[in-house]
Amino acid sequence: MREFILNCSAIEIAAVGLAFFGGIYLLFGAANIFITHQLLPKLHIGKPLDPRPLAKGQLQRELLWSASSVVIFGAGMIFPWGLLQLGWAELAVDPSGLQILLEIFALVIWNEIHFYINHWLLHTRWLRRFHLPHHRSVVTTPWSTYAFHPVEALMLGNVILLPMLVHDFSVYALFSVPLFSLLFNSIGHSNYDWSPACHTVFHNASRRHHLHHACFNGNYGFMFPLMDKLFKTTLPFDAADKQINRWRVE
Repeated sequence: MREFILNCSAIEIAAVGLAFFGGIYLLFGAANIFITHQLLPKLHIGKPLDPRPLAKGQLQRELLWSASSVVIFGAGMIFPWGLLQLGWAELAVDPSGLQILLEIFALVIWNEIHFYINHWLLHTRWLRRFHLPHHRSVVTTPWSTYAFHPVEALMLGNVILLPMLVHDFSVYALFSVPLFSLLFNSIGHSNYDWSPACHTVFHNASRRHHLHHACFNGNYGFMFPLMDKLFKTTLPFDAADKQINRWRVE
């Protein structure tokens, strides 16, 4: 894998990137829909978080924005590849399993920090207009996950560039970033309470991000609540109840 990446041309890297991001997005989105719309309801596990209907034309809009993001993320593989070609970054040679696991752990933590900072910035008055397309999905779907304005996609998609400049990561650790990032993000946009009685980080991720979309501000973190707790931006558990109850009585 390491030699393949180093020997690819820019066009080949972009093509691989497009196929990779497009493939995992379709796979994770389809799996999310199957699990939350068919499997879990049939097993009587969990329930939808926001029962309100989708906005008119929402799915078509989400898919168009998502396609734009896939192109940006896929073609954007040229940038980390370019760091390697310029000699500004290197890939680890024969990393041990322990090294790969430690690198993935470090990248998970960095992803949380990077996402919180950029997400908070996207809610400032200077950048809010670039985040509004994503927030048009008040009730989220798996296809809301990559429904970004190109500026937002560029801000969130550069997550591995800085780490590559300070450490020689393994190929496997670097490729884990879009995989765990999309997995967590898809869960966050599933609009499904996977297990109402369970309060683990995994289950609470969908609840926290549902509240962010329903209330617009607060809960800026990615998978874990640490950054929101640290900066006091956590939304209360019932933050969206007023909006949903108002819809129920209308």
